[in-house]
Amino acid sequence: MRTEPEKVRESIGIVFQELTLDRDMTVEEILEYHGRLYSMPKSQRQARVDELLSLVELEAKRNVLTRHLSGGMKRRLEIARGLMTRPNVLFMDEPTIGLDPQTRIRIWEYVQDINRQGTTIFLTTHYMDEADQLSNYISIVDHGQIIATGKPWELKNALGQDIIYLETSDNQGASNILEGLDTVRGVRDKSKGIIVMVNVDGTHLLPEIMEKLQKRGIKIRVVNLKKPSMDDVFVHYTGRELRDTGTEKTVVVKPGGR
Repeated sequence: MRTEPEKVRESIGIVFQELTLDRDMTVEEILEYHGRLYSMPKSQRQARVDELLSLVELEAKRNVLTRHLSGGMKRRLEIARGLMTRPNVLFMDEPTIGLDPQTRIRIWEYVQDINRQGTTIFLTTHYMDEADQLSNYISIVDHGQIIATGKPWELKNALGQDIIYLETSDNQGASNILEGLDTVRGVRDKSKGIIVMVNVDGTHLLPEIMEKLQKRGIKIRVVNLKKPSMDDVFVHYTGRELRDTGTEKTVVVKPGGR
């Protein structure tokens, strides 16, 4: 980056979190102008514009001013612009924020298609399902520091085979009892109850847990059993929910094989 900054810029693409399209330019002009900035030959620019408009399904909007596009169309155009120079690496900063579920899924499909063609993608997102669906590797960033990295299944498996949520008449007492079981990987507090991470099939262990607590006079008010998710992974490593305010919480996702 110090000795050949121009070559570095030529090898990367970027999709910003905020839309940065010129409202007074057409869809085709946006891509054409970006190609000119990188000194692409005219013949290559036109062929690439046609290819990208087909990829993001904006052929019919070629001559439409970007001000008249929907939010989803603008986001797709931003992705096309980031790919205009065939970058080796594409950085995407929360590309699906604020989009409806159908448009998000379509963006996911584009990202996966781009990745299959050989482009490495660094994607930041607050959507844990997005991180889980798209990434080969995930890094959880908290207060500017990477605190966990791994493949999605590795991060989830680290929490155990199943997760049991309990609300009881004595959560602290329940935690003390369950932490002593060999089948329990860990216990942590959560709002009104406790989260129990177990190393075995939770459906088989749950009756034993309930029996032990009841024998100690601890009443069970709420029970929930599920497989670990990326949301659980995030909370486990950061100690807070995504909806908490006043804190930095970002997941860095790295789809790609380069």
